[in-house]
Amino acid sequence: MKNVTVTLDDKTAAWVRVHAAKQGKSVSRLLGELLQRHMHDQREYFEAMRRFQALKPFHFNWVDGRRPTREELYDRVRIR
Repeated sequence: MKNVTVTLDDKTAAWVRVHAAKQGKSVSRLLGELLQRHMHDQREYFEAMRRFQALKPFHFNWVDGRRPTREELYDRVRIR
């Protein structure tokens, strides 16, 4: 384990002491767990992003095997 010095303003330091005490933890343990959770969330996010980017592009099954024209896509008469 490594020791790290954290500098907080008075208001934040008071809040974190109370918050840690309510959970029955030291400020050090509370901050350590918070950082571990953040690190875990970051790893999960980047792993999910890597899996998503590895997927092959999605191809639509167009009607009659052709793509619709711009006019067909934006035909407002059908919407009215």
